[in-house]
Amino acid sequence: MRKLLLVIGLLSLGVATAQDDMMVQGTIKGILQQNQGQVIQLAEAFSESQYDWRPMEGVNSVGEALLHVAGGNYFLGSKIGIAPPDDVDMMNLSKITGKENIIAALKKSNEFALDVVTKVESGEFGEEVDFGFAKFNKLAGLLVIMEHNGEHKGQLIAYARSNDVVPPWSAAQ
Repeated sequence: MRKLLLVIGLLSLGVATAQDDMMVQGTIKGILQQNQGQVIQLAEAFSESQYDWRPMEGVNSVGEALLHVAGGNYFLGSKIGIAPPDDVDMMNLSKITGKENIIAALKKSNEFALDVVTKVESGEFGEEVDFGFAKFNKLAGLLVIMEHNGEHKGQLIAYARSNDVVPPWSAAQ
């Protein structure tokens, strides 16, 4: 009986740890999905002509900022160890033009980023990764992906407000 209770106790400990790990990935994925969804809503709210707008010379335009987010998703995910899809040419993302094409590229990169979050196993969270600009563990790398999307969501909100585009989630209120 004691052995059975010990086995049950150890199994429940393993389940609790697995649930905690899934909670970490689920939390990151949930926040990332929210940021990604709002960036897509902003991308759709800008007119085609506004995609070339930039606040000043030397700063990314709306379209360039969206492609930067897409490129960041692929770059950061690849540094974590997950290769981008074979049909993604990271070196030529910046050559994509047109609102529909840019949104499609961004959506594809968003799916990739979400896939990265689920593919990094909890036992790998502490592994060090060299991102080129800094060394982090894989968990921090997942947080960087989330933060990068949030950072550029803020940039795009400022771009939207400068162009009299109301973020769709604000307009609903």
